[in-house]
Amino acid sequence: MADRYLSLTGTAPGRFLTRRLGLPQPAELIRWSPQRPALPGPLLHLTAGKSALDLAPVLGRTGLAAGDRDPAAVVLDATGVRDVGTLAEVHAALHPVVRSVAPSGRVLGLGAPLDPADHHQSAAQQALEGFTLPYPRLRSRGGTPTLGKEIGRGRTVNLVRLTDAGAAESTLRFLLSPRSAYVSGQVIEVGGTEVTAPAGWERPFDGRTALVTGAARGIGEAVAGTLARDGARVVVLDVPAAEADARRVAERLGGTALALDITAADAGERIADALPGGLDVLVHNAGITRDRRLANMPADRWRSVLEVNLGGVLRTTDALLAGGALRAGGRIVATASIAGLAGNAGQTNYGASKAGIAGLVRSLAPRALAGHGVTVNAVAPGFIETRMTAAIPLLLREAGRRMNSLAQGGLPVDVAETTAWLAHPASGAVNGQVVRVCGQSLLGA
Repeated sequence: MADRYLSLTGTAPGRFLTRRLGLPQPAELIRWSPQRPALPGPLLHLTAGKSALDLAPVLGRTGLAAGDRDPAAVVLDATGVRDVGTLAEVHAALHPVVRSVAPSGRVLGLGAPLDPADHHQSAAQQALEGFTLPYPRLRSRGGTPTLGKEIGRGRTVNLVRLTDAGAAESTLRFLLSPRSAYVSGQVIEVGGTEVTAPAGWERPFDGRTALVTGAARGIGEAVAGTLARDGARVVVLDVPAAEADARRVAERLGGTALALDITAADAGERIADALPGGLDVLVHNAGITRDRRLANMPADRWRSVLEVNLGGVLRTTDALLAGGALRAGGRIVATASIAGLAGNAGQTNYGASKAGIAGLVRSLAPRALAGHGVTVNAVAPGFIETRMTAAIPLLLREAGRRMNSLAQGGLPVDVAETTAWLAHPASGAVNGQVVRVCGQSLLGA
């Protein structure tokens, strides 16, 4: 369903009216397209503290030329911030330029891991999250940046903790591109794992096989389409009742369809049998809702949501890892939700299942990488414009759209682009992360 309010605020009368009434003024976001693969404008690289990072080669490959007037992106390297005194350099660097960032631009802070042996460094580096985040990351390992709440006009603010610029190249490319239009308020940790760049950054999944569950429509269809666009051979999995739609999607993408109930006890074995050559990317997207307040929720509603959204994911992942169906260098990306990170009335079952996904990711990620060479991450969508959200009553739908710093709903492609980044062959240093795709949702903040 079209966002008519967003269309209204794109007109001169609409801007005047909403400004006079003090209403949200969302800006149309710049998203990736073949005609617009990069943000329109230069990149400004700033430093606070003494940094040891050599960012110039990586930043030079983002598609953004260096410049200091009306930047499309500002990168602040604050990895050298080690005490309260050098925090003043963060203010000194950003204060003169923050207003000049182009609409739908990016502000990206780079921080260092907290040093448990140096409480001054840890305090200063945690302060970077306070500068961008009003509270510690707590459960979501992300939050709602203070600067992101202020900056407006479709701009996003994120923080990446890293030790090696090369290992973070896929992350920097993503966050400094139109692909990350609806990702804001995130703290993303990138390890020092050695990564291998793909033969071509335009089609990084060439020669790779990806399976997407719940891919017959909505977000799953968008994920399958994005991975296919980037070169993957896609297997479109959905329940037998959606087989016709799954076949339609697979045919359009040049992939194959697999009709299968993910909750079946032998789902993992059947997937492995259907892919004798192995699997490189596993995207757990299948999910259902059965909303009702807990006091009125029958046990079958609780069980069905937990079984589809969490139980099937756990069993299938275990079977594919144990059977060696996921090749070394593989990627697992599961779909969580901000409902599982911040809660939502009437969704105790759904929230529990999606919080369980976050727990799965953080526990399995180090073991899957060490034992199988596979990374495990999750995306946590906020309000995304789908058929499900179109069925929400008008006032609740409008509240869902506006309750984020971008003041609008996201699109399925926003989740798909984030999933493709986490599944990227060069994202091997990104592991155990739960990344919210929510426009910096105010829910739970």
